[in-house]
Amino acid sequence: KVYPGETIGLVGESGCGKSTLGNAILQLDKATSGSIKYKGKDITNLKKSELRALRKDIQIIFQDPFASLNPRMTVGNAIIEPMKVHNIGNSFEERKEKVLDILTRVGLDTSSFYKYPHEFSGGQRQRVGIARTIALQPQLIVCDESVSALDISVQAQVLNLLNDLKAQFGFTYIFISHDLAVVKYMADQLLVMNKGKIEEIGDADKIYASPEREYTKKLIHAIPKG
Repeated sequence: KVYPGETIGLVGESGCGKSTLGNAILQLDKATSGSIKYKGKDITNLKKSELRALRKDIQIIFQDPFASLNPRMTVGNAIIEPMKVHNIGNSFEERKEKVLDILTRVGLDTSSFYKYPHEFSGGQRQRVGIARTIALQPQLIVCDESVSALDISVQAQVLNLLNDLKAQFGFTYIFISHDLAVVKYMADQLLVMNKGKIEEIGDADKIYASPEREYTKKLIHAIPKG
């Protein structure tokens, strides 16, 4: 269960099923059994029109923002495109105004609107990816290894940005990472995954202070100290 306004950390080693679970929540991968409920409604078998509405509500921030941006499209148009699809704003000018405001909120210059993805650094591109996600005014955001490709110093900046945006907009995050130190910084609740199963679940601080399962102890023991 994820409650509005909280961050749940989903952690585990590579290949344990974290991203698959994230993709199933986003309906990018079909669940073969069980159910996934969003606001009390099972979303595993939605009609196309219902799925489209859900796409606005549940968004993702990808690990590699460069791969998810069209190199031939300016950043401004890349952010406006999904806004048009979901009928956010009534005109190009109105959407552009919103995008310029969002670019400023994610720490980018308004001139970024006219630039192309290759003109940005990795950290800046991740900010562009975040801008495109929040432009749709989602309620739930899946962050899938969304800082793992960045340098440590840039990671900290992006994590702080995500926390600031959560406070401003009341977002709910499912934060997926193999890096327990990063999840520790972000999460209210913690879900530890091992070989496709949930190993341990509960309050993040409690699990870090006294993990019950051997697997969780091993993960926590591996966090660099200092």
